[in-house]
Amino acid sequence: MNLVNLESVSHSYGPKPLLKDVSLGIEAGDRIGVVGRNGGGKTTLISVIAGNLKPDSGRVTHNRGLHVGVLSQGDDLDPARAVGDIVLDDRPEHEWAGDAGVREILANLLGDIDLSSPAGSLSGGERRRTALARLLIGEHDLIILDEPTNHLDIEAIDWLARHLSARKSALLVVTHDRWFLDAVSTRTWEVVDGAVERYEGGYAAYVLAKAERARIAAASEARRQNLMRKEIAWLRRGPPARTSKPKFRIEAAQALIADEPPARESVELVKFAAARLGRTVYDLEDVTLHAGGPGRGPQVLDHCTWQFGPGDRIGLIGVNGSGKSSVLRLLAGTVRPDSGRLVQGKTVRLAHLSQELAELDPARRVLETVEEIRKFIQVGKKEWTASQLLERLGFKGEAQWKVVGDLSGGERRRLQLLRLLMDDPNVLLLDEPTNDLDIETLNELEDLLDGWPGTLIVVSHDRYFLERVADRCVALLGDGRLSMLPGGVDEYLQRRASGGALSARAATGSSGSATSVASVTATGSGPAAAAGAGLSAKEERELRKELSRLERQLDKLGDRETRLHASMADAAADYGRLAELDADLKAVQAEKESIEAEWLEVADRLGE
Repeated sequence: MNLVNLESVSHSYGPKPLLKDVSLGIEAGDRIGVVGRNGGGKTTLISVIAGNLKPDSGRVTHNRGLHVGVLSQGDDLDPARAVGDIVLDDRPEHEWAGDAGVREILANLLGDIDLSSPAGSLSGGERRRTALARLLIGEHDLIILDEPTNHLDIEAIDWLARHLSARKSALLVVTHDRWFLDAVSTRTWEVVDGAVERYEGGYAAYVLAKAERARIAAASEARRQNLMRKEIAWLRRGPPARTSKPKFRIEAAQALIADEPPARESVELVKFAAARLGRTVYDLEDVTLHAGGPGRGPQVLDHCTWQFGPGDRIGLIGVNGSGKSSVLRLLAGTVRPDSGRLVQGKTVRLAHLSQELAELDPARRVLETVEEIRKFIQVGKKEWTASQLLERLGFKGEAQWKVVGDLSGGERRRLQLLRLLMDDPNVLLLDEPTNDLDIETLNELEDLLDGWPGTLIVVSHDRYFLERVADRCVALLGDGRLSMLPGGVDEYLQRRASGGALSARAATGSSGSATSVASVTATGSGPAAAAGAGLSAKEERELRKELSRLERQLDKLGDRETRLHASMADAAADYGRLAELDADLKAVQAEKESIEAEWLEVADRLGE
């Protein structure tokens, strides 16, 4: 059944045409992801489809009786009304409390919010989650979401993807979260130059199809082709699920990547990093840390010992409020541990991108603010000018001469990131670097980081970006430790689900009905509740002992790996010795992979 039709629709803002003679339709059951550059017309398109914006010309037709639910980037919450009244539309508690679907939505989006709180007391992220919960509790034929994953952590994004996939409503979603696109959409629309290009499948299928079109037409210029090849190569080498959705033949696209090297030359980058950083980057020795300062706020680390080595590329994962930003601030030296010691290498040259935007002179030009740091920088084997890097991160042509005071929040964030990179750091701490970046700019940033030699620690709720730029993941699971995740984000979600306890949002959250709702849902049945069941107490003790033994082995192998990297840096001019060390390193890495596989098997039996 046809729900919405657009016939020859055009719309402009000022002299810029965002939609030009666009004709398309949405059918019942469609699940469509919308992509495109920031400012390219995505929000205009969905506003026209929702009926909230009248186009300059053309016709928009809704099926009779169509119920459309819209999540825009703003919200219309009455600051005086209670959160529960807004979300539940004044339904009495005995009515909604018996609805498992409503309880699930409340627990996963509002588990840390007291439903009796007035909306005016909420933060921006809490208001966003409240508006999303209100929408999802309603019944709609078509749901339209504009950046729904903003302010959600990885766990909540995973839940939202599963929730939307289970609904019968048609779905139209604008998002820069590429993992989320693949998880929820079966078709992709790209808004580009006023037109809407349509592709079958989610993000992986879209990348493959776009590359195939470019190959056949031979119309793309060389650098974009190379970027796309690298993106496809990474997709094809990743988990098979990424490419399970394409509905077309991919043999021709495969030819594009037949000779494509890995996204990163890891061994070469580690050698460069070791040469720039020496043996020590950061060593945490018996560190205890609270988020609000010594003894104040939630505890983040409890007598934690950990080592970050040269060339490490680490993704730091945890729910909102778990202390990820606090760990980055500890490493950056802006907060001190309650106890214990942080040892920083003498050669560390740090760049820290925090979530707060530093002040820039609003009267200066974009290019000037970058060139005052440095006019040229070497990334990998290539030298880039400040202007070239600005272009790569979305500041094209005249945009480099805009005054800083006229930039949007997303543009300021890109500018801050580029200024950090131009300072030639050898350690990068990135806290939510993907905020407000469109997919094309994310591709450019990932490609830039592929050739950057140094230690990288990144906090991000963008799962695709995390998996793309980091070689391993570490989690804050609320136990005061940094927990290694050989299985990456998937393992993190499995360990969170199999814990059988409240999520951090619910467990540390509010009083009143919000917490009780989370409790009801968290103790339900299903795969997560059943994980690890069927083991006797003795079997569980033996498995936990085995898990501890394997973790000690992995720690020792990690230390050996770090020492070998340092030795390789020292022997950089002795090719015979370097070959011996490289052989030792490969043996250690092979042993690590074997033990990691054993660890995963034991953890799976325990349901962790």
